[in-house]
Amino acid sequence: MLSVITVPVQPFDDQKPGTSGLRKSVKQFAEPHYLETFVQALFDCLPDRLGQTLVLGGDGRFHNDVAIQTILKMAAANGFGRVIVGQGGILSTPAASHLIRLNGVFGGIILSASHNPGGPDGDFGIKFNGANGGPATETVTDAVFERSKVLSHYVTLDAGDVDLSAKGVGQLGDMAVEIVDPVTDYADLMETLFDFTAIAEMIRGGFRFRFDGMHAVTGPYAREVFGKRLGVPSAELLNCDPLPDFGGGHPDPNLVHAKHLFDAAMGPDGPDLCAASDGDGDRNLIIGKQCFVSPSDSLALIAANAHLAPGYTAGLAGVGRSMPTSGAVDRVAAAKGLTAHETPTGWKFFGNLLDAGVITLCGEESAGTGSSHVREKDGLWAILMWLNILAVRQEPVQAIMVDHWLTYGRTYYARHDYEGVAKDGAEALMAVLESRLDTLPGMGSEAGVIERADVFSYHDPIDGSVSNNQGIRLFFEGGARLVFRLSGTGTVGATVRVYLETYETPGGALDRSVNEALQDLAAAAGSIAGISHHLGRSTPDVVT
Repeated sequence: MLSVITVPVQPFDDQKPGTSGLRKSVKQFAEPHYLETFVQALFDCLPDRLGQTLVLGGDGRFHNDVAIQTILKMAAANGFGRVIVGQGGILSTPAASHLIRLNGVFGGIILSASHNPGGPDGDFGIKFNGANGGPATETVTDAVFERSKVLSHYVTLDAGDVDLSAKGVGQLGDMAVEIVDPVTDYADLMETLFDFTAIAEMIRGGFRFRFDGMHAVTGPYAREVFGKRLGVPSAELLNCDPLPDFGGGHPDPNLVHAKHLFDAAMGPDGPDLCAASDGDGDRNLIIGKQCFVSPSDSLALIAANAHLAPGYTAGLAGVGRSMPTSGAVDRVAAAKGLTAHETPTGWKFFGNLLDAGVITLCGEESAGTGSSHVREKDGLWAILMWLNILAVRQEPVQAIMVDHWLTYGRTYYARHDYEGVAKDGAEALMAVLESRLDTLPGMGSEAGVIERADVFSYHDPIDGSVSNNQGIRLFFEGGARLVFRLSGTGTVGATVRVYLETYETPGGALDRSVNEALQDLAAAAGSIAGISHHLGRSTPDVVT
């Protein structure tokens, strides 16, 4: 009989989850009792946990294996009846969401810091997803934070590690541990949503598709879905072996960290479509031959064409986008008679809308796109949707985008990230800007006259909850917009994100470079917010 051990602890005061759970450096998570305190605080806030089933897995980053063993022993000591674990501890975030929903279980714990760097000097993260497969609500995460600040002890099982290498069911004390194939159920779901026959025929016909797994979690999924089921040559599936440090790279699928894909697509003999996903598999990068597709444009294009995929022939119930995401999808929704919902950043805000059936498609500007098939954004799903659209329309990406802009107009859009800045400076920038909201309307700038300014607050139409202070918005005469936000996904210093967008009608100038179209807005952002003064930076670290 294995015994339960009670371990006394001093509580921590920095375990407040952000938009995607608790993210800190590996070194901080490796501190004695740090992970255990957060997990116990979480379990204490789940009063109905006894005998329940959890899904558990992560993106394979450094410390993933250690954390899984810790959580398994604590789950057994806290009375869970069963834990379903991805073989080798691997589960992409959308695959974990699907497993929760497929098995009808209590919830799941996902170990990931998403697009943040890995390795012993990198980052780690943990979050809880509820029975709907989606991230925990703010009510739950706030309760976990409050509990973590007063926790006096945690409980664990006095047991050895569980062998995660082979599929099967074993016991850990009174708790069953089921090791499952992390890929097959997810791949089977994708086959129900997309026309794999048409996509495979397109690939056999000479369509060149290149995918970069970035040495992150989606490598095994890509080999199964793109390689085995769709016939993409293995030479076009790059970096598909998950590594604890992501091969020394940065698993963020953007034009900085996946520049080689951009260079290939822009070359004279480049692939027809280049794509990538991030550390935990929930983000995507789409680049056609001679045509980068921004995440906001991708969401709008998918909304306009989703009916071409078998899983969406009935049409969309509605669409959702995060507030900083451009309004491009709103114009598609208006043309199709669909309701468009604007939510704060964080996938959990889409959960209520998806569960209530009022939206089918949703997305964020940070390369996250998804639908009602799971309750997370889904990188491979978005890539498959593009492949399905291309297979049906039989046109190159660039032609499809131009046709879209000629129909709906073009929203020129970019995000400027100021990363690792001093927290005091970042908070001062936001505070000063907020203090001027009443005086900004009517003021002239490099981008024209400011029409109105506000702090975005969200009133959930399903449960009535209110989320305040979700970002500062400046609207200009003529339809341009600036948004300023402090990001909740970084682990060092602070990150200020500035979002810039301006709209061009279908009959306007649709072929300008993004930099040219947004240069006046960028100048206005710097002068209005005092970016150089507060952040000590004259240019952003990353532009996407």
